[in-house]
Amino acid sequence: MRAATRRLQVPGPAGSIELAIDLPAGTARGVALIAHPHPQHGGTLDNKVVQTLARAFAALGYAAVRPNFRGVGASTGHYDAGEGEVDDLYAAWQYARAAHSPAPPVLAGFSFGAAMQARLAVRVPPARMVLVGIAVNHFAAPHVPGNTLLVHGERDATVPLAAVLDWARPQELPLVLVPAADHFFHGRLQLLRGIVEHNWGCAS
Repeated sequence: MRAATRRLQVPGPAGSIELAIDLPAGTARGVALIAHPHPQHGGTLDNKVVQTLARAFAALGYAAVRPNFRGVGASTGHYDAGEGEVDDLYAAWQYARAAHSPAPPVLAGFSFGAAMQARLAVRVPPARMVLVGIAVNHFAAPHVPGNTLLVHGERDATVPLAAVLDWARPQELPLVLVPAADHFFHGRLQLLRGIVEHNWGCAS
């Protein structure tokens, strides 16, 4: 059994950052930092995909940390078009590193959050990454490590599959396609969780 979700405020570059943290049953093997979708389109740390990722990582033994980007929920500041949001993620990781584990983090994100994590990975080399529905059609994302788990829905009308393949192809980065899934993985959240947990178990 994992502990109940904790919420707290930590210092950030634009004021304070609201965090939700799900802890594993025992000592955390590391930190999984999970980023939510676009702040101006209803994205928050309570997004169902983000919650699903948090539950998966807590079950895998990680301290699963979900920040609200600046201007969302109890986080102060204003939307910064994907610039300051990467700084927010870095500040959240610095807190989690001191509080839970100094090991290289797992960086995970959904949609806008996935693109922001790809940017953060340039600054904070991750242990691994999980990028779900990465919004490469709206935000430039650098190349990511080859062991990144890239997941996309077959019927994603928000981020076309072709755009993600165009981004992944030069990296020779495999993609896990979820049949019949839309951008928000309605009715497919348990399948998404299973993909993450299974791939972790199969990792070398």
